[in-house]
Amino acid sequence: MGTHNLFHDRRLKGGCSYCGSKPDTSDHVPSKILLDDPLPLDLPVVPACSACNSGFSWDEEYLACLLECTLCGTASPSGLRRNKVRRSLKKNPALAKRLLRCMRADDAGRLIWQPEMDRVRNIMVKLARGHAAYELYSQLDEPDEVGFAPFLAMSDDEKIAFHSARQVAPQAWPEIGSHAFQRAFGEPPDAYQRGGWIVVQPGRYRYSVEETGSVFVRMVLSEYLFCTVRWD
Repeated sequence: MGTHNLFHDRRLKGGCSYCGSKPDTSDHVPSKILLDDPLPLDLPVVPACSACNSGFSWDEEYLACLLECTLCGTASPSGLRRNKVRRSLKKNPALAKRLLRCMRADDAGRLIWQPEMDRVRNIMVKLARGHAAYELYSQLDEPDEVGFAPFLAMSDDEKIAFHSARQVAPQAWPEIGSHAFQRAFGEPPDAYQRGGWIVVQPGRYRYSVEETGSVFVRMVLSEYLFCTVRWD
């Protein structure tokens, strides 16, 4: 019997992955707005309550649109590549105006973006909670570390450190039935792994979840924005 026939499905029915309350729905991690169509098969799904599932949607749309506008250097829908973002901004002129207010020119005339950091952090933590719940177990406490920035703002040493797998030996084996346990036995439940990363959609989204005394989640969005979230 393969490890996928164990009880990992039952592990994911205890509570909302984001607040711990009784779940009455499910949520894709990452959100579909962060991915391109056609969507990957078997996207990770975690239990959620309706309040959390709907409560993050505005900030998720903001982040997806912000990333695309930053990469394309414009907040005009006609200048964007991603169809989902173009549709979002056409349907939501208020969001387009909000993103325009994020645009600045520095002293050299170069375009820079000043995002609403609280909204970005909100989604980074939400995503990390979802990945932790899916791969290991829920993390409902406030994280001990949250960091995110564009790769362009990182030094070469910081990029190497971020992409390298942590060298600390695991202090505990993954829980039997967890997706991390399945992956340890060479049976990825979905997506595929590359150099320690779980690639949900190439070029669009990848993540890593490690337990080395701390639960450490790393994410890369659109190969532009990196994020680390840690619970000790």
